[in-house]
Amino acid sequence: MSFSSCFSHFPLTLKGIKPDGKGQNFALPIRSNGAELCNRRIVRSRVNLSGDWSFIGGSRIVVKPKATRLLHYPKPGGMQASCLIRSQLASTAFTAGTIAVLPFYTLMVLAPKSELTKKSMESSIPYIVLGILYAYLLYLSWTPETVRLIFASKYLLPELPGIAKMFSSELTLASAWIHLLVVDLFAARHVFQDGLKNQIETRHSVSFCLFFCPIGILTHVITKAMTKPA
Repeated sequence: MSFSSCFSHFPLTLKGIKPDGKGQNFALPIRSNGAELCNRRIVRSRVNLSGDWSFIGGSRIVVKPKATRLLHYPKPGGMQASCLIRSQLASTAFTAGTIAVLPFYTLMVLAPKSELTKKSMESSIPYIVLGILYAYLLYLSWTPETVRLIFASKYLLPELPGIAKMFSSELTLASAWIHLLVVDLFAARHVFQDGLKNQIETRHSVSFCLFFCPIGILTHVITKAMTKPA
């Protein structure tokens, strides 16, 4: 690769000689498509074209390059790679959290009186694991603007536009999803254990708790009231 291929859109100063002997400067651009081949270094250079002119011999142009300055601009790839990694992490956490709670709901619905189900629902391990995952996602998604978006109103209360803007981040959305999974599973466990204690059917209520937790709690209250002994 020749050095001249690295020049792209750089000005030239043309210095010619008029018939009266005076010099005149002209600015011309040099175009080249070799800027990408120079390791993202932009070369700025100015040259003088001077010449002698006469009626007999015509004109002669001499190129005299001036000092050349090299400017290096870093490659803009770090931020894009970071955003891609954060997006992949949010997607992985979303999927892993959803899959992690499904076995517990399956046991409570298909085998509510099994000893394995009872022991599994008495364990605190799923809440600890999901709680750590939630805290990690919350740490990654937290920014100085988060507090301002949460307490957006003059009464230090959340506002819908601020919350919507905060959840535009995939990491924040993934952390909120893990938060919902933990709370829903905790509510479903309470419904399940209360049903075992009072001998109440809870499979329908537990199923609702997976995605519609308030409805699951409501159906359990209704079921308990309808089956309560006189």
